[in-house]
Amino acid sequence: MHQRVLALCAAMLCTFTPALPQMARAEPVILPDGRDVLPPPPLAGSHALAADMQAFENTRALRGSQRWQLAHNDADLKPQHIIRDFSCAAGFMLIPEQIPALLSLLDTLAKPLEQRVTEEKNFWHRPRPFVGTTQDICTPETRAKLTDSFAYPSGHTTWGWMTASILASALPERASQIMQRGRIFGESRIACGVHWKSDVQAGYMNGSIMFAALQEQPWFVQKMAELRTQLQLLQSHPTPPDATTCAQEHEAATNTF
Repeated sequence: MHQRVLALCAAMLCTFTPALPQMARAEPVILPDGRDVLPPPPLAGSHALAADMQAFENTRALRGSQRWQLAHNDADLKPQHIIRDFSCAAGFMLIPEQIPALLSLLDTLAKPLEQRVTEEKNFWHRPRPFVGTTQDICTPETRAKLTDSFAYPSGHTTWGWMTASILASALPERASQIMQRGRIFGESRIACGVHWKSDVQAGYMNGSIMFAALQEQPWFVQKMAELRTQLQLLQSHPTPPDATTCAQEHEAATNTF
């Protein structure tokens, strides 16, 4: 009797196994390889390298200024933080918990983007501008770590430009302000002293080609649709962004490097 019951249970399990829910497989994130797209860093003796060096020297005078403080703020790449950084540009507070599609999207992109940028940096082996000097940077706590990593292209700028592109696509009426904030985000790396000017310029290009490659990837299309819906809801009951922060960003937009 006991054996017949076991046999019956086994048969039932076999019968119902196909009906069990299947685990969804994560779709791969396809990002282009900047080693095949980006120009190489400026050569020794070139005008471009001279401009890089001049920008680094000039921006050391920013230490302690509001622009220096903004550069320190922009060094934080946590998705929750960078989303809030675009609130002034969006025209209302971007509350990460109320736009989970954007949080999910950035979380999905973080690892493959970092891996791709690391490959690019290791390919060009460009030292950062402060290496071998005693010049200050806006994030002294990261000095040792950054000394051991390479500069070209700027990963922060790639990430910031990608985020700006996503938000500008979802909020086209604020695209100019959002992309301006993306530019400021990249320039913060110059102000901070951890990237050359041409690293940042390459980061803008890198972020653009990555964003372009995402457009027809099904998982990205789905997340963008969800994001637009969530932003519309958040926009219908907006919380004004911090006026002091917005004034600081407005001033930063007038800087040249």
